[in-house]
Amino acid sequence: MNIGVVGGSGYVGGELLRLLLLREDLNVTVVTSRRFKGEYVFRVHPNLRGLTDLRFTDVDLDNISKRCDIVFTAVPHGSSVKIIPRLLELGLRVIDLSADFRLKDPNAYEKWYGWKHPYPNLLSESVYGLPEIHRSEIAKARLVANPGCMATSVILALAPLIKTEFIDTSRIIVDVKIGSSGAGSSSSIYSHHSERCGVVRPYKPTSHRHIAEIEQELSLILNSNVNVAMTPHAVDLVRGILSTCHLFTLKRIQEIDLWRAYRRFYRDCSFIRLIKDSKGLQKLPDPKYVIGSNYCDIGFEVDERIGRIVVFSAIDNLMKGAAGQAVQNMNIMIGVDEGKGLKIPSIHPI
Repeated sequence: MNIGVVGGSGYVGGELLRLLLLREDLNVTVVTSRRFKGEYVFRVHPNLRGLTDLRFTDVDLDNISKRCDIVFTAVPHGSSVKIIPRLLELGLRVIDLSADFRLKDPNAYEKWYGWKHPYPNLLSESVYGLPEIHRSEIAKARLVANPGCMATSVILALAPLIKTEFIDTSRIIVDVKIGSSGAGSSSSIYSHHSERCGVVRPYKPTSHRHIAEIEQELSLILNSNVNVAMTPHAVDLVRGILSTCHLFTLKRIQEIDLWRAYRRFYRDCSFIRLIKDSKGLQKLPDPKYVIGSNYCDIGFEVDERIGRIVVFSAIDNLMKGAAGQAVQNMNIMIGVDEGKGLKIPSIHPI
């Protein structure tokens, strides 16, 4: 199986290559980057030295179509939409890691991204690439829209509880803490070490774009509107996301009700781990223990005093939040074990 990576010079592109180059059943034939055209991949991603002698090329869609069966697009929002229609016309299957095909409502792009979507027909065809919810659709898709990193963490935390009868789906509050790699590899004044180190910096405290994905997917599960308020914070980590979700109950519940809901929903999901332990280092989810892995750790507490459920979700934003999940989607699309090449533990200590 021949694989192409369009936009391979960023952090997500580097993680894709780290995972793909180790697979004996895959052959990475094309890696593109306009900025680094002609340069060895390992000079941009030094961790890949010794694994590949590939050089970055410019984006030549006809050449890609001749040399690839599946293409990952890891380019900025608003760029994928300019190349994916042609890739599909050329007969390729595509996994897109931008936001360009995640939302089903074309009008939502004007609201959340500020531009009119030129291919509304492809929005209805694309499959939202969260395997724990859309596995059967992903298997048949020719275009998979890989979810956003924060959206992945929050949807996986909340999905099992949305259809229960004990939470208020009109009032869900989420606090997200995310590492610096979530902002990508492009630099700004905010990414300088002297400005980034030591921060707990709120940003986009209302109306973050990932809310659109979260509300879309949870509303589909419930078959009714779900409202989510989310505020992210940049924190002094390189990788990792911790989402803390506050839900309010409509009736008295016990912890056993939550265990049943999560175990039932995720009974066939090998990358979901329920973390609620009274012993050991990890009593509740912590991104420290998922770094470099494709796992999503979920835990919870019941606040009986005010009728609240607190759900915690931890992922590596570059793995389950991006490249790892994209490879999981590819595995499903080509009909192999969805965990192939991904069943690796996190790095510890880190």
